[in-house]
Amino acid sequence: MALRLASDSEDLAVAHEINVTPFIDVMLVLLIIFMVAAPLATVDVKVDLPVSNAQSAPKPEAPVYLSLQADGSILVNEDEVRLAALGAAITEATAGDREERVFLRADKAITYDEIMQAMNALRAAGYVHVALVGAETGAAAP
Repeated sequence: MALRLASDSEDLAVAHEINVTPFIDVMLVLLIIFMVAAPLATVDVKVDLPVSNAQSAPKPEAPVYLSLQADGSILVNEDEVRLAALGAAITEATAGDREERVFLRADKAITYDEIMQAMNALRAAGYVHVALVGAETGAAAP
């Protein structure tokens, strides 16, 4: 039996196939990186707000209440006002004392946006001392 080896004059056959193994390795590493990083990039945070069990602060003799009702009406003490006239109504209720604390009560059905609009109206009128009123732990009925 004779064995024939390729000599320098003879070229070996050229392989016309692309080696995709390194490409597949890189793609798998990138896939793993994105699979790990994607859940960390979400900004959706669920917040379960706790019930306050703090001691109630002493109430002033004649507090000024700003109430936001479920039907969208706004009350300063017992007088209904519109959002545009809220600053003037609070100024009248506090006799112009911008340092007096305003107690903000809002129904559960009121959106956060409506509360922020009321607080922005208070700030525009110069009232920055706002207290949020909530039900005590045992007082709320399910």
